[in-house]
Amino acid sequence: MDLLAPPLAKPCSFRHGVHPQENKQFTNREPLERMPFVDTYFLPLSQHIGAPARALVGPGDRVVRGQKIAEPGSYVSTAHHAPVTGTVESIELRPHPNGKLMESIVIRSDPFSDQRLPEKAPLVLGDKDALIKQVQQAGIVGLGGAAFPSHVKLSVPEGKRAEFLIINGCECEPYLTCDHRLMLEQPAGVIRGLQIIMEQLDVGRGYVGVEMNKADAIYKLEALAKPHENIVIVPLAVKYPQGAEKMLIEAVLKREVPEGKLPIDIEVVSYNVGSAVAIAQLVDHGTPLIERIVTVTGPAVSKPRNLLVPIGTPVLSVLEHCGLQVSRLRQLIMGGPMMGMAQKDLDAPILKGTSGLLALDSLQVAEREEMPCIRCGRCLDACPMFLNPSRLAMMARAEWAEELEAHHLMNCFECGACSFVCPSFIPLAQLMRLGKTVVRQHKQKEASA
Repeated sequence: MDLLAPPLAKPCSFRHGVHPQENKQFTNREPLERMPFVDTYFLPLSQHIGAPARALVGPGDRVVRGQKIAEPGSYVSTAHHAPVTGTVESIELRPHPNGKLMESIVIRSDPFSDQRLPEKAPLVLGDKDALIKQVQQAGIVGLGGAAFPSHVKLSVPEGKRAEFLIINGCECEPYLTCDHRLMLEQPAGVIRGLQIIMEQLDVGRGYVGVEMNKADAIYKLEALAKPHENIVIVPLAVKYPQGAEKMLIEAVLKREVPEGKLPIDIEVVSYNVGSAVAIAQLVDHGTPLIERIVTVTGPAVSKPRNLLVPIGTPVLSVLEHCGLQVSRLRQLIMGGPMMGMAQKDLDAPILKGTSGLLALDSLQVAEREEMPCIRCGRCLDACPMFLNPSRLAMMARAEWAEELEAHHLMNCFECGACSFVCPSFIPLAQLMRLGKTVVRQHKQKEASA
């Protein structure tokens, strides 16, 4: 942070939460670099919330970088595009970051192609239905990790209205800095994407929420937003999970999303900064989502960095480019340490929602024996949704479906704050996930009875 910079406004925040060690210093000053092209890419047809896409190509087909190779499988689904010019080798079951084998398009890149992306004309704004279809066909999803199809939020349901738009630049997960570097290096794209979405939704006021540990990004965005009275850059306190949608809305607007409701029910729509920039690039350059920024960090890589990686690149290739030390690697997490997913297969590919690769060694992955709950109440103080994680964990183990639902388990978004503070090393977040499965199975049995 520049000590000569003017003081920022008092940061906003939400109640509860935790303060894990940030560990962003390894990559927050590393400018974006392009990942070199590799020999083979694996594109799962399921990379987002909703129905999997349907393949439009087959073995032996030649594809061009940016060409659509899979169409949306339903309204809540998106298209996929070739990340490179090459040949489709097969459509087969391949390792997926979720631990399963998923149907994937395998593309062998053309070693003689310059891999240029064909130039396209800018989109003409004005037809709102057309933009929704174009965003869906461009394959744009939420790039903060959830990978929710972005076009769905561009349409306000009948009987609702959108008054506020919030662009999420918090990046509260430890280690990750891909959004920080995007805001530093492409701040105009953030503001441009914000304006396009505001126009699409007829929103009167737009906000960009950024945590105070990214003060340099805040200054750049404030300079660009200054001429626009209806755009506000909001400095936020450094706290986890500040970037969770409901927490962000509470911090910025002091509004609470009611239980069982969505942000649009309180006239709010939110987007990740990466998604906003992707929409701006689509509108201005006709560019589909074929690559994304990934933070590669952790003690088991010798060259931590932020890379612009073609979607479908094998995880192992990305790690090797960043100096993977195989002998030190104890665990690989896709995403951040709080909500990321441990990987069992380095052949799994980078997905649209992959924000980071965290390569941990034995010092970070200590074997800790679970002990009995001591009723200390730390999980209650940490939970941003004001739940009782220790009680819910007990109910989940007992598979008490009705009690879990009555104690509002489904409000949990599995941020991991409870597990982080638990002195007994109880896997509370995992038990919350188990409890949700118990509730869903119970409802299915009731519906079929």
